[in-house]
Amino acid sequence: MVNCGDWPIGVCSWSLKGGTTELAKVKNELGVEHLHLAMGPALGEDGRRYLSEIQKQGWIISCAMIDFPQEDYSTLESIKETGGIVPDEFWGQNKERFIQAVDITAELGVNFISMHAGFVKVGNSEYPGKIYRRMRFLADEAASRSIKLLMETGQETASELKQFLQDVAHPALAVNFDPANIILYDKGDPVESVRKLVPWIKHVHIKDAIRTEQPRTWGTEVPWADGEVGADRFLQTLKKINYEGVLSIERESGEDIMGDIIRVVEKLRRFG
Repeated sequence: MVNCGDWPIGVCSWSLKGGTTELAKVKNELGVEHLHLAMGPALGEDGRRYLSEIQKQGWIISCAMIDFPQEDYSTLESIKETGGIVPDEFWGQNKERFIQAVDITAELGVNFISMHAGFVKVGNSEYPGKIYRRMRFLADEAASRSIKLLMETGQETASELKQFLQDVAHPALAVNFDPANIILYDKGDPVESVRKLVPWIKHVHIKDAIRTEQPRTWGTEVPWADGEVGADRFLQTLKKINYEGVLSIERESGEDIMGDIIRVVEKLRRFG
């Protein structure tokens, strides 16, 4: 097993565009054993074969992840309109998709499932009320199978997410902390955000980014320790808050994703 200090190093399955073949290479050649597993492929007609291959490879699944087909990440405005559980016209099918994913997560014996909920908008209008009801429903579904639902960071500030979590006050609702998303969405400082969300952080992504200079546009994802997260400062902060989970490498862009993952593993091992 490859560690960064006391933290197991993992990888996000969707980072590897070659699917299970590349995942096997990461596991066998790098010694990475923990996997943040995308549930989308498990819901298709080849879902059982996909899960069988993951199990044959011997992965320890640290967390499942569910996304939704209507999500459009091409611009900040498009994801604001289409992200997560926000669009009313897709709520019915997305609710069923989530329940199927939770059932599989429970079958696999995994404790966490993560998702982008969409922009939660703390306030008193009908919009956040709708999101609160939907998140409570999903958290109830997860809790009924002894699973925690982890909200991905980034689409709101840490203060807004903290307020949302306090308002919903559901024991099965927690956080998958992605420091790069805080920068990509221009929602503050990742380290300060960690400090505000300490009680809820159960799983962490290792990803880096550079903040945009143009309002209402995306920042740019870059290899770990090449951006504005402040890699050592971020990891030192996780130590200070006594984080005990997995560090799961996520790389969603770049011309040499496998090479980037190899280099990140080495950087994390050196830190440890």
